[in-house]
Amino acid sequence: MASSTRPVDFMNYFSAYPEQIKAQVEALINSGKLARYFEKKYPIAHQFKSEKALYDFATGLKQSYLKNAPKLNSVKYEKQKDLVLNALGTHTFKRHAHGKKLKAQHHIAIANQLKYAPEEILKTLVVHELAHFKEKEHNKSFYNLCCHMQPDYFQGELDLRLFMVLCDLNENFYDAK
Repeated sequence: MASSTRPVDFMNYFSAYPEQIKAQVEALINSGKLARYFEKKYPIAHQFKSEKALYDFATGLKQSYLKNAPKLNSVKYEKQKDLVLNALGTHTFKRHAHGKKLKAQHHIAIANQLKYAPEEILKTLVVHELAHFKEKEHNKSFYNLCCHMQPDYFQGELDLRLFMVLCDLNENFYDAK
C-alpha cells in the first residue's frame, strides 16, 4: 500500500504557503494519515473518466461562469510528462489565419493522475485553467475569478497539492474503487 520512499522535494508543492501550513502538511504526510484524510473528506472519485465526459464537465463550468468566453475546443487527459513544465493542467490558446479571419482555439489538458481524483480536486484544476480564458497571469483578478467559480478554491488548491503527494507516495486508493 504505502511506498517506503518519498520524493525528497514533495514540499515543493507547498513552497508558497505560510510556514504554519507547511508544518501541518508535513505532519499530516509524516503521520501516514494522508490517504485517510482523502478517504474521509472525499470518499469517492469523480465520474468523468472519458474525455467526452471531461469536456462536458469543463464546458458546463465555462457556460455557468464564463458565458462570453470563447468556445472551448477540447479538454483531454494527458500524461503528466507531456504537459508544459510538469504542470497538472495546461490551457493552450492558438490563433491562426483562416482566409481573412483570425481564428482562436482553446485547449485544456489535464494530467492523467487526476482521472481518479475526487470531483472537487478535478474541479479546482478545471476552474484554474478556465480562469486563464480571462486572465493569463496568476494575479489578484485571476484568483478572484477562480473563487467566483469555486468559492472554496484555495482549499481545493491545497487539497490538489496534497493529492499529488498522495500520488507520489503511490497511495492513490481512488483508482482501485
